[in-house]
Amino acid sequence: MPIQRLSPLLVSQIAAGEVVDRPASVVRECAENAIDAGASRIAVTIEGGGKDGILVVDDGEGIPPGDLAMAVAPHATSKITGVDDLDAVATMGFRGEALASIASVSRLVLTSKTAGCDEASTLVVEGGGPGTPRPVAAPPGTTVEVRTLFFNTPARRKFLKSDGAETARVTETLRRLAIAHPGITFTLRSVQRAGGTRTLLDLPSCADPAQRVLDILGPDLRGEMLLVEAEAHAMRLWGLAGRPGIARPTARHLRVHCNGRPISDRAITHAIREAYRGLIDPRRSPTVALFLSVDPRRVDVNVHPAKAEVRFRDADAVHRLIHRAVRACLHAADLVPTLATEGAPWHEAKPFGTGLAASSSGMPAVGLATAPSGITSTVSAPAPAMPVIRSDVPVLQVHDTFLVTPDEQGLLVIDQHALHERVLFERLLVRLGDGTLESQRLLVPATIEVDPGQVQALDEMGGLLGRLGIEANAMGPSSIAVHAFPSLLLARHVDPAAFLGDLLDKAAAGDLDEDPEAALHEVLDMMACKAAVKAGDRLSEREIADLLAMRERVERSERCPHGRPTTLRLTIEDMEKRFGRR
Repeated sequence: MPIQRLSPLLVSQIAAGEVVDRPASVVRECAENAIDAGASRIAVTIEGGGKDGILVVDDGEGIPPGDLAMAVAPHATSKITGVDDLDAVATMGFRGEALASIASVSRLVLTSKTAGCDEASTLVVEGGGPGTPRPVAAPPGTTVEVRTLFFNTPARRKFLKSDGAETARVTETLRRLAIAHPGITFTLRSVQRAGGTRTLLDLPSCADPAQRVLDILGPDLRGEMLLVEAEAHAMRLWGLAGRPGIARPTARHLRVHCNGRPISDRAITHAIREAYRGLIDPRRSPTVALFLSVDPRRVDVNVHPAKAEVRFRDADAVHRLIHRAVRACLHAADLVPTLATEGAPWHEAKPFGTGLAASSSGMPAVGLATAPSGITSTVSAPAPAMPVIRSDVPVLQVHDTFLVTPDEQGLLVIDQHALHERVLFERLLVRLGDGTLESQRLLVPATIEVDPGQVQALDEMGGLLGRLGIEANAMGPSSIAVHAFPSLLLARHVDPAAFLGDLLDKAAAGDLDEDPEAALHEVLDMMACKAAVKAGDRLSEREIADLLAMRERVERSERCPHGRPTTLRLTIEDMEKRFGRR
């Protein structure tokens, strides 16, 4: 076929595939425009999950009658005028293609009124062809009505999911925007096919940004969230980080925003997960809501069609800021979980929002003046806020598994294996920081019967095993000999053959993390677990005293390396309630 120029409508429909892939995208674009227009209320109504109808109403500054037709023209915007503006985008939307793309694949009605006009104007667009604006009666603000999305691109409409699935996506989209803009009231209603309307979201504006976070993540988390604040290199971080005990099986409760925009960034996610390393099960995700404010000139938001990803000018500085701030927050907190008792209150963490000056959007005000090198944080901690056990209090060993002892708030119940596991893990980590682990040569090599997959795993793990002080080599197609093994593990009577066999099994099955540093931590976890005292081991008074003393010197001793709690607390208040004293 000869090369030919595509029609403007077809060009718009192709472009719409990048911007508008489902009803949630329409809602996102319209809501972002409303935020940019200074709206204090954004009301969304959907039908059929948004496939049949979407109505977005805001009370923002509106569009002048003379600009109404231009608002639905491709690549037309009032938010940027040149390259310099594009290098410092400070608005949610800026490309000038949202309404044009939506109009090219739907039947759209745009109605708007500015504060200085006596009447509103409305414009009907069907399949990309705008009509003529006409006067109507309407309140100040803008209303976007979208009917029969993808009516003229039926193949794309077939890819949409069920009404329920699309409704869930719309709901999540609004929740992601609302959490970063607490000064705006958000509502979402769904018109039911059987008749009537169902309210899915009703988020009134609030002056406290922490309250909006709890409105989104769940009010029951109030006592489980810790305040995070830090500044460095003209960046400011604010947010809430959940205690390890409320980690979730998915990343649904891990929220990150940059300049009010919800984003997905692997480096930031990595920084958060590293801050929680050893406090939660690696298969679970922390509950975190972070809000990063950066000079717009230091972040590029124009790298993803849906603006879900950004590119930072100094990504390493962002990673360090977030990792250090979240880690310091967790380090400063008393992370010992309390034994749940009927009717027991939630524990109060550091008060939210105190001393924070709110901006017009309701989020903490941000100063972008150059900050000193390093990191300053209201939650920095020189030492862990861990309950200290008095050296003169007797300790009771229960079932040769748990240690029970009082502290200032009540009774502590300690899992001896989990605590010793954490102690050994930290000791191994410190020794590894000095080079390789100290190892001891075996008088007689320990041999292991293996399969070809394990032999291959041994070859691939040579460098890692060397750092750990393990020297082993294949003795043929089905056996491996261990010649040297870490001294600390030998002192704890860990069988070299059994340990290496388990490790090679794990590696051959592909269960070791591909990241070298993460894999190293997994192996150290295994070492600590194998070498730690076990449930059922009777400890002497000296061993108990030594273990409890190490607990107060080791970082993150409230959790074992796998993320399980080492210590639980039964408070005096809870006991008084259970015994009817309160």
